[in-house]
Amino acid sequence: MAAVRNGAGAPGTAVAAWRPAVPGVVEVFHARFTEYAYPMHVHEAWTLLIVDDGAVRYDLDRHEHGTPHGTVTLLPPHVPHNGSPATPGGFRKRVLYLDGSRLGDDLIGPAVDRPDLRDPVLRRRVGQLHTALVRPGEELEAESRLSLIGERLHVHLRPADARPARPDSVLARRLRELLDERVVQGLSLAEATALVPAHPAHLVRAFSGAYGIAPHQYLMSRRVDRARRLLLAGRGPADVATATGFYDQAHLTRHFKKLVGVTPGRYRTSTELT
Repeated sequence: MAAVRNGAGAPGTAVAAWRPAVPGVVEVFHARFTEYAYPMHVHEAWTLLIVDDGAVRYDLDRHEHGTPHGTVTLLPPHVPHNGSPATPGGFRKRVLYLDGSRLGDDLIGPAVDRPDLRDPVLRRRVGQLHTALVRPGEELEAESRLSLIGERLHVHLRPADARPARPDSVLARRLRELLDERVVQGLSLAEATALVPAHPAHLVRAFSGAYGIAPHQYLMSRRVDRARRLLLAGRGPADVATATGFYDQAHLTRHFKKLVGVTPGRYRTSTELT
């Protein structure tokens, strides 16, 4: 298998990404970063993260978090976060992106409140799942381990009573739903305010205040997230750019490298991290 080594993207960067034949897992992503920092972005999938070397600091819902040794981090879909090295040598991480079949939207709130789970059993199981995912023919083992992980995550994330949403939160949620519906087509601010009656500036402030990211940043990160899936499915960067709403391949490359740390072409051929 091919490898993306240091120097392939941002300085001190190496990544490997693939989509396994395991229901519920939309992507496996292994990476080593020494200097690269993620800007604020979102994912459509749940992000289950373990750090093998070093540590990561990140902001989620305007609160700072970290990944000390032994922690399992679970980041919910559609909630903006960033990430940067918290140790001088950077960090090495393994990530699973999980679809909604394993974790429902009712768990998003609890995950925002408690993203870093100090659970040695869960940490060991996630590591075992990654080991199974890199071995051909071990799909049954991987599915079994993923089921146990999902069960344990539900124990951690049983939601508390929901609080009533504030008016600005309702505006922000409605705009987010529109953006989610129009990832490829895009949405102008004029169109948004026609569908979500509010002053344009107030709508942008409500969204940014609720999610910690501007609407245009949210839309671009959703497009990049979708581009990752299509690249792993074997489609070329130019085709993917058109299919995900970017103006052209250069437009995709600029945003993709900013959010992922490597170009779409390098990402597409990354199948092993060494």
